[in-house]
Amino acid sequence: MWRRLCGARRALLGLRRCGGRPAPLPPPPRAMERAVVVRCVPSEPKLSVSFVLGDGSARHMQRDQAEPLGRALARIATNAGKGGAKAAKKSKKARAEAEACPTRRRGRRAPCCRSARPRFRVERNPPALLELGLPRALLAGFPACPRLRAEFGSAAHCLFRWFQEGGPGEWEAIAGAAGRVFTPGNAQVGRRPKGARDAGDGEGRRGAAREAESGAPVEAGPGACSFDARHLYTRRPAGPASLRAVSYNVLADAYAQSELSRTVLYPYCAPYALEMDYRQSLLQKELLGYNADLLCLQEVDRAAFADGMGPALDAAGLEGLFRLKERQHEGLATFFRRDKLRLLTRHDVALHRALLDDPAHSPLRHALDACPALRDKVLQRSSVLQVSVLQTINDPSRQICVANTHLYWHPKGGNIRLIQIAIALSHLRHVTHDLYPGTPLLFCGDFNSTPSTGTYGFVINGSIAEDHEDWRSDGEEPHCSMSLTHPFRLKSACGEPAYTNYVGGFHGCLDYIFIDADALEVEQVIPLPSHEEVTTHQALPSVSHPSDHIALVCDLKWK
Repeated sequence: MWRRLCGARRALLGLRRCGGRPAPLPPPPRAMERAVVVRCVPSEPKLSVSFVLGDGSARHMQRDQAEPLGRALARIATNAGKGGAKAAKKSKKARAEAEACPTRRRGRRAPCCRSARPRFRVERNPPALLELGLPRALLAGFPACPRLRAEFGSAAHCLFRWFQEGGPGEWEAIAGAAGRVFTPGNAQVGRRPKGARDAGDGEGRRGAAREAESGAPVEAGPGACSFDARHLYTRRPAGPASLRAVSYNVLADAYAQSELSRTVLYPYCAPYALEMDYRQSLLQKELLGYNADLLCLQEVDRAAFADGMGPALDAAGLEGLFRLKERQHEGLATFFRRDKLRLLTRHDVALHRALLDDPAHSPLRHALDACPALRDKVLQRSSVLQVSVLQTINDPSRQICVANTHLYWHPKGGNIRLIQIAIALSHLRHVTHDLYPGTPLLFCGDFNSTPSTGTYGFVINGSIAEDHEDWRSDGEEPHCSMSLTHPFRLKSACGEPAYTNYVGGFHGCLDYIFIDADALEVEQVIPLPSHEEVTTHQALPSVSHPSDHIALVCDLKWK
């Protein structure tokens, strides 16, 4: 129906009344053009029609998409007529003046000024910003991204402008501030910023502008952060023949702001420093400062990926891939540098579904049939494996399989993690040996396993004995045990640090970047923060560190 709504312009033409009677208007030499906006989505039963009449009043209608055109046009004409009648009403003063008019007293009608007929342009599904909001925490020197939701357009094609409060009701443009990512400077401390966006799409169409004011002024940053010294090693990107890789559990918002976190897990951390907007500011600055080619992140909130670190890293030339955990609000994110790497294909899997459905795991599945308790625990877990096969831009013959995961966390879940890592490595063998033969593996993640555990030993050694103590980690009898192997020769690129997770009640090495020892070697490992830096505010997270984990960063090269 929308294609024929252009004909409705006749019903929307301004109504001229002279002496209370409608009179036809001749076409004017020049006409004012207004827009009729039609929103029509095939999957929705109704379409909407919006327009503004000559008196400035707006009309918004919803009609069934299957409605006959004549009925829709009649309804539009009725709405336009109501607006014209309303505009034609005179005030008491105007009527009194008309009665006092000499031409009126002599029974003659006064000549009516002829105004140009407005012309209406029908726009179907123009780009629009449905939502726009600034973070609650804005820190000088820390990048921030507004939350936005666009329809029939994209954030990439929006025009961004930034302003600062100059006085009551006054706004000044911030010189040099453009783009979605906004980094307040010291000059903005104590002043509220405002962002303005014009919606747009890839066809060059522009939608209505939208503004969002900050609810609070820009604040000074927290001072020295735990990652500042690390950035001294990563000021420049890695060379063209190298890859800088980062693995980092960034702490999901739900886990940071729960009552358990505030009172038991992180009671030493200031409540405001656990809020998502505050931590996102720190995270974005930290991640951008590493100049990474590959980022493997765990516990990434869906909203943070869409509205925070995703846009910030995208603006820095990193393309992001997201995989939500099964039945969860957070998941895994892998970013790669566009001018250095190209995505060939993805092979993500949910570990419990792969165990059930993939024929490659049938021997493991049959072995678990004898251990129903362990099998059921594995099937209840939401862990996923994110797998991306990438190709280098400057040498297309070089490919790399980048895997990212977050294994089950419970201290007594060593046997579950053994099954999970066996599923993951079996799937990765299929990708790197069958689908892309000879492709080296880079396997990052939070494995929730210290170097003394069976999971770490299995990854490094390629096998685990059926009498390993981790098969009895849950303390239940009878326990399930089996012998497992995998074909990779992997090593930990960053070694075995004293800890990558440091909270009030625990510290230990849980995170790793495993690399194919036959194809890749380590150029440099970026030193972790000193123990004094980590414990400045007792433990992690803190006002100067956004997560309870520490990022692993290293430079790699092909052999």
